[in-house]
Amino acid sequence: MISLVSTELQPKGVKLERMETVPVRKGTTLVKRGFAHMQKHGVIMDVTNVEQAQIAEDAGAVAVMVLDKLPYDVRKAGGVARTASIRVIEQIRDHITIPIMAKCRIGHLYEAKVLEVSGVDMIDESEVLTPADEEHHIWKWDFTTPFVNGAKNLGEALRRMEEGASMIRTKGEPGTGNVAEAVKHIRLVNDEIRKIKSIHESGDIQELVKAARELKVSFAYVEETARLGRLPIVNFAAGGIATPADAAFLMNLGCDGVFVGSGIFKAEDPAERARAVVIATTYHDDPKQVMEAQKMVDEKKSMLGMDTTKLDLRMQERGSEV
Repeated sequence: MISLVSTELQPKGVKLERMETVPVRKGTTLVKRGFAHMQKHGVIMDVTNVEQAQIAEDAGAVAVMVLDKLPYDVRKAGGVARTASIRVIEQIRDHITIPIMAKCRIGHLYEAKVLEVSGVDMIDESEVLTPADEEHHIWKWDFTTPFVNGAKNLGEALRRMEEGASMIRTKGEPGTGNVAEAVKHIRLVNDEIRKIKSIHESGDIQELVKAARELKVSFAYVEETARLGRLPIVNFAAGGIATPADAAFLMNLGCDGVFVGSGIFKAEDPAERARAVVIATTYHDDPKQVMEAQKMVDEKKSMLGMDTTKLDLRMQERGSEV
């Protein structure tokens, strides 16, 4: 079931068009959250060119996320990271058949508008790119195209949803090959959901209102999350996933799917690893299947992981939390 909690009554993103004699509404909350829901249990792969996109499609990815550089290369290159070339997005869209997503900078309203006009299927307002606005995120209700946003905790996730996000990414530390931060954050989100679920089951509305104030989000979102016992929209894991077992681990912690990019294309066996990560994500609750997926890759060919506690640049911290 797709939650429609606290939908804007008249979001600007909804457009009424007519196909022959039939009126059609585009950009409704149901469509945007429904598109994200359709990606459940799948793998979305970061790609930078047609060759990588083809590997992703052949491996069984449900969508690709087009970037100018993979997070590993963004980290190495430094400078200002911006949205991908529209020409590359068009080349990839003309070459593969699965949905195309692309990243814009946090708060960069016009990069997002350009991506919407380009026809991408989802926009990621992403901390992987250099934030354009340190205080504001994009008001996503004004767009027909669905958005995905990152979050390190429940409050962040619900605030991004309140702005109109249709999918949440539990943040890890991208481009590191180290899954530790993604694990930490999904565990934190789960703990916070269990807490408000317990309050909801006790019937103590006043305490739930207090929780909403502490999370800095509307009561309706907190009440819906507490009642469901999970986020009202799909939540994918992202950042540091490098092996099939990493993907299965995060799925078993309650994620609905995974984002992976550097972990595949910075390894020496991208095609095999991409297929293995898809298999492990699909059969995440079957250790034998995950073992078979793990057999498909060679640890000696994995990207070298980084100690996330000693990084000069922590992408997960970029952009406003409020």
